Amino acid sequence: MASFGDLNRVNTNIQSLDSQLSLNRINRDLSDNQLKLSTGLRINKAEDDAAGYSIATKLNSRVAGLEQAMQNVGDAKSVLDIAESSFDTVMDNLIEMKSLSTQAANDTLGEEERGYIGAQISKLAEDINDVADQTVFQDTALLNGDPANTGASAFSGTLTLTFQVGERASDTLEASLDAVNVSELFSGAGTGNISVTTSGGAQGGLSFETGGGTAATADDFRSFLSSVDTAIGSMNDRVNEIGMTQSSLSIREVTLSQSISANSSASSRIMDADFAKEQSESVRLQILQQTATSALAQANNGPQSVLGFLG
Repeated sequence: MASFGDLNRVNTNIQSLDSQLSLNRINRDLSDNQLKLSTGLRINKAEDDAAGYSIATKLNSRVAGLEQAMQNVGDAKSVLDIAESSFDTVMDNLIEMKSLSTQAANDTLGEEERGYIGAQISKLAEDINDVADQTVFQDTALLNGDPANTGASAFSGTLTLTFQVGERASDTLEASLDAVNVSELFSGAGTGNISVTTSGGAQGGLSFETGGGTAATADDFRSFLSSVDTAIGSMNDRVNEIGMTQSSLSIREVTLSQSISANSSASSRIMDADFAKEQSESVRLQILQQTATSALAQANNGPQSVLGFLG
C-alpha cells in the first residue's frame, strides 16, 4: 500500500502496484466464482476446501456402493421370483396329484382306471423334475440342491445364495433353496405297490405297480395320499422360507433408498454451490473489477503529475 510521499516517485509506481494486486485478487476470485457457476460445485478442487473435499469423497464412495447394493437387491428379488414361480407350478402339480390319488382311492374304480390315474401321476412327477431342471438364473440351477453334491446324492441338499445387499462387507443376506424333485418330496413314500423309482435319474420318479406287474390298489392310493400331503407341506415350507427372504429384501430396499438419499444430501451440502449466493457474489466481484480497473488507470497516470515539478 502506498505510503506518504510515494506519489512523488516515478521509477516505482507504488499506487499502481497496489491497484494491480487488488485487481489480480478480484480477477482470481471472479474466475473461481465463474467456475462454481459453470460446474454447479462449491468445491472444484481440494484446495477449495480440503476437509470438505475429503468428507464428500467418502460420502460419494458410499453412495456408489449403496446404489450398486440397490441393484443387487433387485437382482436377488428376481432370482427368488423365478424360484417362487417354479414353486407355484410344482404346487399345482402336487394338488393335481392329491385330486387324482383321492379319485383312485375310491373303490368304485377298477384296476384299469387306477392304472390310467397312476400314469397321470407319474407324468406329473416327471414334470416336477423338469421344472426343477428348467429353473435357472445366470447358469445357476436354483432347484437342484447343492451343486457340490455328486453321484447318488446329486440333486439333493440345499443351495445357499449369498446376496451383497449393502456397501460394507458384512452387509449380506442368505437365501436357502432346498432341492425340489420327486426323490426329495416323496422320500419314504414307497408303500404297497407304489414306489419311488430311479427311472427319472437321481431326481427319481413314481411307479404305481411292482416289478411283478401288480397294479396299485385303492388301499395303496389311500396310503399315498399321506405322502402327497407331506410333499405339499414340504413345498409350503419352501414357499414360506422364500417369502420371508423376499420380505427381508424389500425392507433392505427401503433402507438402502433412505441411505442413498441421506448420504447424497450430505454430500450436496458440502460440494454443491448455492447459485443465489454465487450469483450475488459474481455481481459484487464484477463491480469491484470495474472499480479496480479504473483505480489502476488512475494510478498509472499518477506519475505524470510529477512533470509539474519540472515546469
